[in-house]
Formats: sequence, C-alpha cells, structure tokens
Amino acid sequence: MLPNIYEMSQLSDSRKLTSVLLVLLLELLFKRAASAASQAEIDRHLEMGRDLLARGQLSDALTHYHAAVEGDPNNYLTYFKRGTVYLALGKAKFAINDFSRVLELKPDFVAARAQRGQVYLKMGDFDNAEIDLMNVLRMDPHNHEVNFQYARIDPARDQWALCLDLLARGDYTTAIALLTQLLEICPWSVEIREARAQSYIRVGDRLSAVSDFRSVNRLSQDSTDGYYTLSKILYDLGDSGSALKEIRECLKLDPEHKDCFPLYKKIKKVDKVYTEAQSALENQQYAECIAQAEKIIKLEPNVPMIVYNGKQLLCSCLVKDEQFTAAVGRCREALDIYQDPEVMCDRAEALIGAEMYDDAINQYRDALEINDGFQRAKEGIERAQRLQKQSERRDYYKILNVKRTATKQEITKAYRRAAQKWHPDNFQGDEKKVAEKKFIDIAAAKEVLTDPEKRRQFDAGEDPLDPEGNRNGFGGGNPFHHFQHGSPFQFKFHFT
Repeated sequence: MLPNIYEMSQLSDSRKLTSVLLVLLLELLFKRAASAASQAEIDRHLEMGRDLLARGQLSDALTHYHAAVEGDPNNYLTYFKRGTVYLALGKAKFAINDFSRVLELKPDFVAARAQRGQVYLKMGDFDNAEIDLMNVLRMDPHNHEVNFQYARIDPARDQWALCLDLLARGDYTTAIALLTQLLEICPWSVEIREARAQSYIRVGDRLSAVSDFRSVNRLSQDSTDGYYTLSKILYDLGDSGSALKEIRECLKLDPEHKDCFPLYKKIKKVDKVYTEAQSALENQQYAECIAQAEKIIKLEPNVPMIVYNGKQLLCSCLVKDEQFTAAVGRCREALDIYQDPEVMCDRAEALIGAEMYDDAINQYRDALEINDGFQRAKEGIERAQRLQKQSERRDYYKILNVKRTATKQEITKAYRRAAQKWHPDNFQGDEKKVAEKKFIDIAAAKEVLTDPEKRRQFDAGEDPLDPEGNRNGFGGGNPFHHFQHGSPFQFKFHFT
C-alpha cells in the first residue's frame, strides 16, 4: 500500500523522494496499461469493420468504424476508412466530412483528396470538384481515374447551364433527356434531380416524378418541402397510404408545418375511409363497402384519382352484391377516369349478371387490348360465350317471375310490375341500356304468355318470337328485334 501525504511528511527527504518516484512510476504504468487496452479495443473494431466490409455488410461495418473513431479521434486513416464506407452507402455529406477531417490531419493524403473531389462531382459541386482533382493531378499527374473524372467537369457544367436555359424556356422534354445524362455523372445532386422531378410533373409523368422526389428526400434528409411535394403527388395519384407516410415524415421535422399539417389531416381522413371500404370488401360486407365507397367520392370530389378509388370500390362491391344494373354504370364512371383492366373485368361481370353477353365479351376484349396476357379477361370471354349459348332460349316464365301454371291475370299483373320497374325512362347511361334489354324481354314474355297459341307453342319447346325457331309462322318473328342493341328513342308503353 502506498503511503499517504501525512505519512510521507514524517519520512526523511531521501525516503520522500523515493516514495514520490514510486507513485509517478505506478501512475505511468497504469496509463500505459489503459492505453494498451484502448488500442487493442480500437484494433478490434477496425478488424471487425474490415471483415464486415469484405462481406458487404456496410451498415454493420460502419458501426465499428464509428467506435474506432471515438477511440482515436486523431487517426486520419480511421476517418478515411469510415469515409469510404459512407461513400459506398451513398451518404455523400458524411463522406465529405470524413475526407475533409482526413485532410485536416494529413493535408498531403492524395487518396482522400481524390475521393473527396469525386464525391463533389457526384453531388454536382463542380467548383470544389475541380479544385480537389486539380490538386491531386499536381501531385500525381498520371492518375488515370482522376484524369478521367477531371475531364468530365467542364462538359457537365456546360450541360447543366444548358438545362437551366431549357427549363427557363419551357422545353421540359429536351431538358429531361439532358438531365438524365447529367445524372449519370452527378447522381447525388439534389438540385439536378429536383429539376428533373419538376420537369416530369410539367410533362404529366407523375410516377417518374415520384421516383426522383424520393431520391431528393433521401439525399436531403431534412427537406420538409420535399416530403410535402412528394406526399401531394402521391395523393393526386390516388395513393393515399403512401402519401400519408410521406406527410408524416414532414411532420417529424416540423409538427406545425403550415402546409404539411392541413394536408396530413385531409389525407388521414380519406385514407381511413378507403381502408375501411377495402376491409369491408375483403370481409364480404358489401353494404358497408358501398357506403364507405360513396363517402370517399363525397370527401374528395376534386381529386380525380381519389374519386376513381371510390368508384372502383363501388363498382367491385356492387358486382359482389349482385346489383348488376347499378354496377354497370358505376364501373363505367370509374373507367371514364382511368382505364384499368381489372375494372373492365368487373364491369364485364356486371354485364354478364345483366345477361348482356355481347357487351361483356367486348369489355373483356378491351381489357386484353391493354394487357394481352390478362388471364382473368381470357377466362371471362370463355365464360361469357358459354353463358350466352345457354341463354339463347329465353324463359318467359322466368322473365316475369311466374309459375308455368300462372293464369292470364297473374301474368298481366306480373308484367305490369316488371315493366314499371324496368321502364327505360327510369334510367340513365349504361343502366338505361340494361333496362332496355330487360324491357324488351318483359314485353316479349307478355306477348307470348298472354296469347294462348303462342304460349302453347312455347310450352312445346319452341320460341314463337324466334324467326329461326318459328316454323308455323306464329308471331311474325320478333316484333322487338329492332331494340336488341339499344334504341335511340324514349319508350312510351302503357301498361294496360
């Protein structure tokens, strides 16, 4: 045990000196042991970082390089190694910071200056790239890679100036082509990528704009404007779920952002209803699905793709609920906004349900024109053709929903009820077309079943209104044949 101060005061001078030297020696040994332990820990982190880097586990490697830098903040090589990992991860700003620190500690480290110059070029910082790469070439004039990158600076700078001129003149198509070339040299340039994103918006290519704005946000990391713009584009595209995710990123940076907060409230409300409608559809709660889909349309009538989402869900739910007449019209409304093969097939299903087989087949064919390998449409055509063949012989009793033993009075009553329900004047658009077809069949059923001879003929297995099947001439053929593909005039029948 070492003597304390009081004890040392009682010792002779020679013994005091010996004790002081002993204390200093022990302190030095402790410091060296601690330093050795610390260096061993740093070396361990560096070794693990190199191993993870070799295996391509960049994020894990970065963690160990962080620890090594903290353990020895004045080792330029450790900063350089971490900077190269940042570079591989595309984290340009962090890579620049590490390479700059390396050059503060060792200004003549050519490799760090060359790397920093190339990062500046990728970021579109032509002036700083030129300074760094020129300095490297002064020290190493035959460096092939640096010579190659340096030669790209002036052409890239001139092309960027040309792009700015094209944008100012509104020539966005040409600008997009040149900006795309420029981004091969400067893939980490926020300014260049944002210019292309805005150009995509101008030419109506919103999906490409979304991709560029996502890259801008990754590169910027703290751009509330970027998240707001991206969220708004996604919402306009009808993707309320992704829009909600992006606007939340904006609010993480600024919870009271004057643009992001009101947009967040609107998107959240619409997305909630849309999610509930989808859930109802999946759970076969079709009435609830229809109600929620109608609500979407009312919530956001001025954003076409949000309206489309509501009408597309409405179309699908009405088909599932076997409300075929209403579904035909609603599906058409959705298709008027966006030509989606899935919705075309939903509408074809509704047309089959309304026994409009030719129209259903044509709708399936429309879907195949957009996607010629769409299996649902191919199978739908086969099904519609099969059902059409089966339905060629109309069942007049089924049309009026009466028994085969029904009296003339019962048939007349059923006719009046059906004719009032399906009178074409009660419908509009596609629904009117469905009603016309049904009304024709209802009128034909009344003619046959209230005429004793025609009814006898039908009960014997012949359709007296079918010209090909009418061998005895009863009925003079189908008096309603001119209605078969729709009629341009208003029906004015009297139900007497």
